[in-house]
Amino acid sequence: MDKPVCLIDTASDGKLCVQQSALQVLEQIQQPVVVVAVVGLYRTGKSYLMNRLAGQQTGFALGSTIESKTKGIWMWCVPHPTKAETTLVLLDTEGLGDVDKGDSKHDTNIFCLAVLLSSTLVYNSRGTIDNRAVEELQYVTELTECIKVKSSSDEDVDDSNEFVKFFPSFIWAVRDFTLERKIDGKDATENEYLEFALKLKHGTSKKVMEYNLPRECIQKFFPSRTCFTFPFPTAPENVSRLERLDPAELSSEFLEVTGRFCKFVFDKSDVKKLKDGYTVTGRVLGHLAKTFTDTISSGAVPCLENAVIAMAMIENQAAVKEGLEVYQSGMEKLKNSFPLELKVVSSEHQRLSGMATQTFMTRSFRDTDGKHLKSLEEKVNKLFDGYLCQNEQASKKRCEDLLSSLTATMNEKLKQGIYAKSGGYDLFCKDLEDIVKKYNSQTNKEVKADAVLEVFLKQKSVDSKAILQADKKLTEKEKKIKEETEKAILLQQEIKAKEEEQRQLQEKMEAEKHSNEERMRQMREKMDEEMKLQKEEAERAMDSKLREQAALLEKGFQDKADRMSQEMEEFKRQNTEAESNRAREFAELLENSNKRHEESMAMMMQQHSEQMQALQRQMSARSSDGCCIL
Repeated sequence: MDKPVCLIDTASDGKLCVQQSALQVLEQIQQPVVVVAVVGLYRTGKSYLMNRLAGQQTGFALGSTIESKTKGIWMWCVPHPTKAETTLVLLDTEGLGDVDKGDSKHDTNIFCLAVLLSSTLVYNSRGTIDNRAVEELQYVTELTECIKVKSSSDEDVDDSNEFVKFFPSFIWAVRDFTLERKIDGKDATENEYLEFALKLKHGTSKKVMEYNLPRECIQKFFPSRTCFTFPFPTAPENVSRLERLDPAELSSEFLEVTGRFCKFVFDKSDVKKLKDGYTVTGRVLGHLAKTFTDTISSGAVPCLENAVIAMAMIENQAAVKEGLEVYQSGMEKLKNSFPLELKVVSSEHQRLSGMATQTFMTRSFRDTDGKHLKSLEEKVNKLFDGYLCQNEQASKKRCEDLLSSLTATMNEKLKQGIYAKSGGYDLFCKDLEDIVKKYNSQTNKEVKADAVLEVFLKQKSVDSKAILQADKKLTEKEKKIKEETEKAILLQQEIKAKEEEQRQLQEKMEAEKHSNEERMRQMREKMDEEMKLQKEEAERAMDSKLREQAALLEKGFQDKADRMSQEMEEFKRQNTEAESNRAREFAELLENSNKRHEESMAMMMQQHSEQMQALQRQMSARSSDGCCIL
């Protein structure tokens, strides 16, 4: 994108709505995304930082008057400068606290969306991080009412202790900072300054609790927090044209902090992930933006679990479609070479079936009941049956065309009555034998060679009988022998055709067996990866909680640390239960997939058995007739 576009705007009825043009941009981004959102009071210079992250001087509109310039949420997608095959999505939000709006709920919704959509949240403020600055970040205290992790009928359930699993990392950018960073007379780093500002007070009075609440929320909800203090960028009279200033006209200290800020964001900001560690692409981010915005506009509370379920449905359906396209595209290319040997078609089916499954696995997530994988499997098998049928039709046509060409001379002799003479039957049989030899030599790899020849010989037996009966050179006894011999030859060809069907069925069963083995391997690989991500997500959250508990103990908040111990025990219990449930779901998924395979194989085995019985009956009938054919 060469410039930002509006992602979320305010409709005429005052409700937030997603812009379709922005969704179309995100739909094209198949790469993972790092999403950096900036929030803060209006006219605090948020847009300048976002332009610098985009590597541009201009882009997001900078407001130089008391009017808030950015409305809604604007988006700029650029290639990530340090992470290969990754897109950096910058979200510049409408300034909070704009006097013209007078709608605190609107501000809360904007803040909430920034938290839900980003992997790094930058809070931009001016001056210092004093109590007023923290109080201005009141929106963080309202997140427990604005976001739910789990879908629950009980609206009073507080699941904010799980926010740390899914919330973005937090950066506090303090603009126009003029104070010395000192704590108790000693120089302090930016992060030490932030921690000092977020220090809790002892006591249980209402005033103390109100003071501690936003600080506790910041510490509890966000997995990490960092601070950057920016000095004045330039002389006050130049601030209104900041985006047009040459770097030489800006403070070297300001440029140094800006450079460190950008480097930190580029190096430390993670790819956006959903619950259970699923990597978000631009396409998925678009779905999330629409889901969350529509939910908020309806007056409901966004639920992370519901959003994941909705995303899973959309992505899994698309994954089935993509996998099917991979399979169909490859088979269509193969189809251009039909007819082919069955083993060639089966081998390509196995390869493309594996690729289709891999394509599905790459995009799908939380297909807990295996419904979508089953759908892909069934559709691939249906297509395979169709391609086998088309290959057989092509083989049949080639064999029929070949026989038509080989029998042209015989048909001409039939017309001329050459076989209607004495000794004509032996001549007819010799010509027919020559045709069959030439046919077999040219169709030894055709899947329908024996079946077409069987039909051909039955058709020619009508001519053969007529010629046999009219041949005066043969006695009645000789005619009877030749008639029996001919029946035996026809039966032999019929048995040969059945045996070929049997062989092809066995080949198809072998192909299905290999396809299932590959599918099961990929399923286990996918499950292991999902379990690993789920575990890593829980471990990151636990590490964050342990750090917070250690800080509370260090500062003498024994009671809060004890309560946190109870929280962590419950957190561990929930994680263990979630892992156990996931493992059970995976086991059931594998079991069901194996069951489907066994049922499919059982049907083929039944078909195999029926064909064998038919063959045996024919062999018995031939034996009882006293026929002896090589």
